[in-house]
Amino acid sequence: MIEDVGALVTAESPTSDPAAVVHCATVLAALGTRLTGRSPEWLQDTGRPHLRWRFGSGDRVLLLGHLDTVWPVGSLATHPFAVEDGILRGPGCFDMKAGLVQLFHGLASLDDLDGVTVLVTSDEEAGSADSRALIEDEARRTRAVLVLEAAEDGALKTERKGASLYDLTITGRAAHAGLEPERGVNATTELAHQVLAVDGLTDRTAGTTVTPTVAGAGTTRNTVPHTASLQIDVRARTEREQWRVDAALRGLPCALDGAELTLTGGLNRPPLSAASSAGLFALAKELNAALGLGPLRGAAVGGGSDGNFAAGVGAPTLDGLGAVGGGAHADDEHVVVAELPARAALVAALVDELCGRSR
Repeated sequence: MIEDVGALVTAESPTSDPAAVVHCATVLAALGTRLTGRSPEWLQDTGRPHLRWRFGSGDRVLLLGHLDTVWPVGSLATHPFAVEDGILRGPGCFDMKAGLVQLFHGLASLDDLDGVTVLVTSDEEAGSADSRALIEDEARRTRAVLVLEAAEDGALKTERKGASLYDLTITGRAAHAGLEPERGVNATTELAHQVLAVDGLTDRTAGTTVTPTVAGAGTTRNTVPHTASLQIDVRARTEREQWRVDAALRGLPCALDGAELTLTGGLNRPPLSAASSAGLFALAKELNAALGLGPLRGAAVGGGSDGNFAAGVGAPTLDGLGAVGGGAHADDEHVVVAELPARAALVAALVDELCGRSR
């Protein structure tokens, strides 16, 4: 399993690099074919590769993951693949290439894969715009979805907030800052008002965060700025809250006469509710104990995954079945080696149970 993780990690695959993503997909296709005896379908209608393995009807359980990472090509020079003292490191190892290895090694331990579909996409880190419809279609035709995203400190993801993403553009009027500033409409000043208004939409009691993130304005020191921009990140436990924030953002008033606001974006991922995962989580806890692997913990998190899309179309969904470790997207990204076979065994047990063959 370590060798297979190494092969995927060293096939660097930032979402934005098409050639790198195709290379990694080729490596993963060979790995999956070797372990399951079946080659994947390459789904490349838009030129971006997504891989699907279908075993028989493929309608009992969907195993979901992604091969793209946030790490640019060349990251291996500063973050080399390495294993030391039971800890595996390398760009993308935790999120989520080790999870893909666990997936295929788990399937390789089973005698019968009829009813299983595996879908591995290549644009999750950029919002899954290309693969969303594919994920939703596969989720609709299955009885359960298991997501091999990483497990921070081993906790499965039993609840994920929904995410909404927005860009706010502010248009003012330029003027000379020394000679006649009164003739201008200062987009930076309007931006300041909007940052505070956006931040005020947060409702922590409801679990909703509305965060102004990237901002910019102006051209030169002595010019009243005529444009400004603001990116906004929204996380919410319910779609009702997502829509509340959406309506509020679209109704933001200007603070300055003559300023104009333009908002683009909207709901990106629906929530993965505790109700979506409850039955599968109970089963996972039972099977983990039967395997002698100890108790399982669940966690509600703010980060989204493709599991949100599966839950959003009504499919029972359990997330976080991938690598145990930490440091996603960070310098200390790592995987606990001893947990690789343990989590692969749990995935295999879940698949067998959900396909009706273990009892």
